[in-house]
Amino acid sequence: MLSRVAERLYWSARYLERVENIARLVSVYDDLLFDLPKDIEVSWYNLIEILSGEELFEQRYKVKDERNVVKFLLADDTNANSMLSSLKMVRENIRTTRDVVPKETWELINELDLYAQKNIKQGINRSERHLFLNTIIEGCQKIIGLFAGAMSRDSGWHFLIMGRYLERADMGTRILDAAVSLMLQSEPEARIQLGQVTWSKVLKSQSAYFDYRRTVRTSINGAKAATFLMNDPCFPRSLDYCFGQISEAAKKLPRAALIVTQANKIFEFKYPLLSSEDLNEDFHNHLNELQIAIIEINHKITENWFQFRQGDAE
Repeated sequence: MLSRVAERLYWSARYLERVENIARLVSVYDDLLFDLPKDIEVSWYNLIEILSGEELFEQRYKVKDERNVVKFLLADDTNANSMLSSLKMVRENIRTTRDVVPKETWELINELDLYAQKNIKQGINRSERHLFLNTIIEGCQKIIGLFAGAMSRDSGWHFLIMGRYLERADMGTRILDAAVSLMLQSEPEARIQLGQVTWSKVLKSQSAYFDYRRTVRTSINGAKAATFLMNDPCFPRSLDYCFGQISEAAKKLPRAALIVTQANKIFEFKYPLLSSEDLNEDFHNHLNELQIAIIEINHKITENWFQFRQGDAE
């Protein structure tokens, strides 16, 4: 496979996962703010911090309110990580790799992109936001399902898998980090109430609520929810599962030793969380280290497979 084709498949998967994750994040945050006790104040601007977009946001907007934050995340074409920008990049990468993906992919991504552009005001305005975001999520899942059901498990598939799960792991660490930061910033007397709502929403943001209840079989608390989302070997959005998938996909490709070693090193380490008191600055620093490691894996994937080589083919 040509390196440029492999790179486009990898980034198709990353951007498609990013579209779904942004829709999930905005939808669940909307629910979180609705369910919080009135005396606990949480800002929409936290979403900008989760996605490391503070500098660009503050260049574009003076007011850090709900409308500006949601517009920046969903629709702003100057934000390369916005939902519409990411959809555009999925479409462009699929357009140039149509001969190696199921032929229906091009039609599905066009339908999703047109729907998002035509109805983006529904996402920005609160009244129809939930329906709009659910439709986006379902559209992404339809494309992922098409890949799963109709794509050969060749090198192109393995690059898609690495892109999807690296992006998923990145967002997973950011969501956990945001929840921990929210708890650390709150007043001690508000943490019990805040924690009950926050960790339930964190699980729901990853479609993990029912799997958690079925697997852990106890009430929801921060330490157990974070442990599940980090270490569960079977749940497809846990960090353990994501890094395992990256490692397995890389093993099927040439020159993969460095990527496999780094992915295995990350998911084999189990950070001990015995109680919610352990969701502290040390854990926050651990999540930051994970995010740095994810960036490093992306660099190694790029250096290993996407940089042009003479006679570039496998």
